[in-house]
Amino acid sequence: MSKRPNPELIDDDNPELTSEWFKRAVPFSGLPESLQTKLRGRPKAAVTKERITIRLSQEVVERFRASGDGWQTRVDAALKDWLSTHSPA
Repeated sequence: MSKRPNPELIDDDNPELTSEWFKRAVPFSGLPESLQTKLRGRPKAAVTKERITIRLSQEVVERFRASGDGWQTRVDAALKDWLSTHSPA
């Protein structure tokens, strides 16, 4: 195996990280708070949902999927609506 780098794999816009680069790197906690907030991503929702696996009829899934993005949220809303007038027991 050749020790020389393949010139076709060298990317000048995205060079390989070196030990010198790591020496100059700043830990996340060392960044300004305003930048940490931007890099942290979306804040956790106050009300979270539980991930589960559920089997639904093909007809139900097709109809909700056909309604576009957010169909899973609409399934959740339909189940909540049903619960408002029914007892799951």
